[in-house]
Amino acid sequence: MKNALFVVAMTMACCSVGSLAPAPALGAEPAAAAAAEQPEEELQVAKEEHFLSFFGVAIGVAFTIIGAAYGISKIASSAVENMARQPEASGNMQMAMIITTAMIEGIAFFALIICLLELFS
Repeated sequence: MKNALFVVAMTMACCSVGSLAPAPALGAEPAAAAAAEQPEEELQVAKEEHFLSFFGVAIGVAFTIIGAAYGISKIASSAVENMARQPEASGNMQMAMIITTAMIEGIAFFALIICLLELFS
């Protein structure tokens, strides 16, 4: 569970890299009108900030998938090892394994949704 929380925290941190750009002020001109008036250097800076957002989301998604896969593999390996040692308790272990795996998948999906929200915001 600690690994899953670490993965969620790292995902949020990586996704927030793209959020470091300053937000437009209230009452500011629309982006299309402002883009027509911006010099080429400012457009280049905006493209770089947009690239950082994509890069942060990509790292966040990677950490999420790797962390979830690692956690589920550890659960499965421990459960199979314990079922081999105590076959009579395999039903209880299998149920605990399924519940824990579902919780890790839920946390992974939550982290992926956070990444996608950051990407499309």
